[in-house]
Amino acid sequence: MKYFGAHVSAAGGPENAPLNAHKIGATGFALFTKNQRQWSAPPLTPAQIAAFGENCRAGGYAPRSILPHDSYLINLGHPEREGLEKSRTAFIDEMSRCQALGLDRLNFHPGSHLNRISTEECLDRIAESINIALDRTQGVTAVIENTAGQGSNLGFRFEHLAYIIDKVEDKSRVGICIDTCHAFTAGYDLRTAAACDATFSELDRIVGLKYLRGMNSFFAEYAADSRNPRRIALGGGDRGIKTVFGRIVERLRFAFRRNGCFGGNFCANFHP
Repeated sequence: MKYFGAHVSAAGGPENAPLNAHKIGATGFALFTKNQRQWSAPPLTPAQIAAFGENCRAGGYAPRSILPHDSYLINLGHPEREGLEKSRTAFIDEMSRCQALGLDRLNFHPGSHLNRISTEECLDRIAESINIALDRTQGVTAVIENTAGQGSNLGFRFEHLAYIIDKVEDKSRVGICIDTCHAFTAGYDLRTAAACDATFSELDRIVGLKYLRGMNSFFAEYAADSRNPRRIALGGGDRGIKTVFGRIVERLRFAFRRNGCFGGNFCANFHP
């Protein structure tokens, strides 16, 4: 089963996200369960939790069709102890909020070494952070999103994702989300059907499509291997990948079916 939708607003509380998804005819959706630009937020109230569940049921949204995203401030590979602990605390809170809402996954960017520690040391910290969070929560899968590699961000190579997963103790609660804009600007070609097949075959070989739990499908404004993650809405831009969108869905249909993947966290102005 493939689910298509958008990252929808949760303004006023997460219980409003399924209502906003239903308005655009989405069969799945992504959301922030709190302000993504802040470190902390008030705990979810019992009324909010109940309303979120009711609205999801009314809209036909099961947990497997919902892909929450954590705060952009979190850096699970932070080189400094204070920053690392602050990020880990915030990440556990994000996982706990998902657990309270009955959601089964949390999408996040892995982290950055800030040019102060090695790539390997940063990846080790990210994996350790995930292990700590999984140990302190239940039922929520940590879904690592690939990045464009802007600045000192890691996760732009499939090998980075595989390295982290290899060090996560509970393999049943770790997965990946592939962002097409990030992949393209990190150097993975998606401009033709053949290139798309080659890229996802490489992903399967290095990481394994069995770990695929979601996709962010955007077009890239900048060229391949530019490391610039600026996105354009579906149908915009002409970076050579708009014609291959259908190929991506076709290529991954069995993985979606097998893994219960969120079939597309598309741009916010996507209209079915």
